[in-house]
Amino acid sequence: MFSVLVCDDSLVARKQVAKCLPQDWEVAVHFAKNGQDALSALAEGKGDLLLLDLNMPVLDGYGTLEAIQKQGLKTKVIVVSGDIQPEAHERVTSLGALDFIRKPVDPKKLAEVLDKFNILHVEEEEPEEVSPLDPEIRDCYQEITNIAMGQAGDHLARTMNVFVELPIPNVNLIEVSELHMMLSDIESHEQVTAVCQGFLGPGVSGEALCILSDSSFDDVAKILNVEGVVDDQLQLELLMDAASILIGTCLTGLAHQMDINFSQGHPIVLGQHRAITEIISMNQIKWKRTLAIELSYGLEGYNVQCDLILLFTEESMKMMNSKLAHLLEDF
Repeated sequence: MFSVLVCDDSLVARKQVAKCLPQDWEVAVHFAKNGQDALSALAEGKGDLLLLDLNMPVLDGYGTLEAIQKQGLKTKVIVVSGDIQPEAHERVTSLGALDFIRKPVDPKKLAEVLDKFNILHVEEEEPEEVSPLDPEIRDCYQEITNIAMGQAGDHLARTMNVFVELPIPNVNLIEVSELHMMLSDIESHEQVTAVCQGFLGPGVSGEALCILSDSSFDDVAKILNVEGVVDDQLQLELLMDAASILIGTCLTGLAHQMDINFSQGHPIVLGQHRAITEIISMNQIKWKRTLAIELSYGLEGYNVQCDLILLFTEESMKMMNSKLAHLLEDF
């Protein structure tokens, strides 16, 4: 069976790209978080077609294309990126990529490119529309999230006396079934501890998820000068402290920019020392669609990665879009 490898450091982006593949195309879909993972998968024969992001940690898209050429790996590559500079397009094609598709992916455009290079061998029906966010609204969400997460990162940096690596926020309107797939891709080979905290404001409600892999706790304890054994109770306290800072500061920053107030519920432990798939099965979210804002914080020089995902109900977007439309009018 023809196989497609989707390589992107964003959990949401990987699933969104996969969803945009033609519905009737019988293919095996694999995922990679960075270029290094992609090269390993290609070496195992996973990826007759590689859909490749450019900006990634460990090994970016350019380095991946160079390695594919050097190693003589047999795969067709289509770059999928938000970097739309003409030079980026020229560089990737010079490195062997067939074409360049701009994020967010348009299913029709992807199908056209697949057909153009004779990759798609079956006739397919008109792809189902993905119901993407309006680009201007998406930009507003990303901008206010950038500001809010910067405030949260500053708070965390001052508290822990470390340099916080700020992520690029990923904003998508997704089906809840995609949310389950997205979460199941988080640290898929590690056990994690996760907490959830609900929030509520005028016309806006949702949940915030804070997820930390078990392998991160030793370095977190080291940063905070915690001596002795880092037992389960201490690990939970450490995550609760980090979640309180990140969730609280991010929500406050977003609320301030939209001129609303959030009240926050008590944090709830979703699971400790469990596979993320177990946590999902025990905590099914019953919404149909959700606005997902995905942030992955890292601490420079330490093996610490914390995923923060803000989930807003689809109904909340009426109020939020109204507030953001007002911001657009001011430009």
